[in-house]
Amino acid sequence: MSAPEFIAVGSIIIDDIVYPDGRTSMGVLGGGGTHAAYGMALAGERPALVGLVGKDLPADIRARLEKDFDTSGLAWTRHPQVRGWQIFEWNGVRNEIFRVDIVEPFMYGPDADSPQVPFSGAAGMTLLRGADHVAAWRRRFPQAILLWEPVRIFMLSADRGAFLRGIPHADIISPNLHEAQTMYGVEDEAEIMRRMLADGCNMVALRMGELGSLVARQGDDKAYAIPAVEVGNLVDQTGAGNSYCGGFVVGWRRERDLATAGCYGAAAASFTLEHVGCAEIPADLDLEWRRRLGEAVAGVRIVAL
Repeated sequence: MSAPEFIAVGSIIIDDIVYPDGRTSMGVLGGGGTHAAYGMALAGERPALVGLVGKDLPADIRARLEKDFDTSGLAWTRHPQVRGWQIFEWNGVRNEIFRVDIVEPFMYGPDADSPQVPFSGAAGMTLLRGADHVAAWRRRFPQAILLWEPVRIFMLSADRGAFLRGIPHADIISPNLHEAQTMYGVEDEAEIMRRMLADGCNMVALRMGELGSLVARQGDDKAYAIPAVEVGNLVDQTGAGNSYCGGFVVGWRRERDLATAGCYGAAAASFTLEHVGCAEIPADLDLEWRRRLGEAVAGVRIVAL
């Protein structure tokens, strides 16, 4: 089997979901790394998933991971698998309560120089980590297109100094709008984009939920507004942003066109919205992927910066 061209570095979590009306979905495969890898798979790749898993990872979850992803980058630990309550309120707020005592290693491991990370020739990767981890992963994969999705808790801390230290090591930076508003202290998405580019970001994909995304790169005087792809039945927003990032990095690697890469991300996110957790790859993927990608491309707008 050939080495994977794309890798997703991030967490693998089992979610126990409680909806506002009392319904539950237990034992759902989730985690930022998993959803990013799912976005890559939706774009037609078989990516490698890099992260820590617990000693008691259920057999059905392991089989699900092995079906669509290269799992040789998973590092097994002696700790129980991370599992958490995801409690949704009527207003859309999600409260996460972990059900195990040891969580932090799963959020940040394995280290970039770990022998448990066997890949060397990856062409593209997503990295869901804090700023202090970006440089190490860049050194580990100097040739790869590195999309950094800053972890939520880091962005909401508004540690601007650390954020600036991470910027030079990433090719693409993709925060969500709320996180970027907190970091920069401004509401307007175009102004946030201008400030991120002024801070040295080479390429920015600002994820804005139902508003779509705004993408731009260094040296341009314009951004592209990418629409969100409409879905027939919005089930769960969890993981859609991660899937967007996975789709985006595949799109950029293939097409080298910023707007098209954003449309890859939008198409990938739309599949995630229709399911609870990381779903099976659809049987009609090829046809649906082309349709959704075409819908996104048709709706792209130019925004002056």
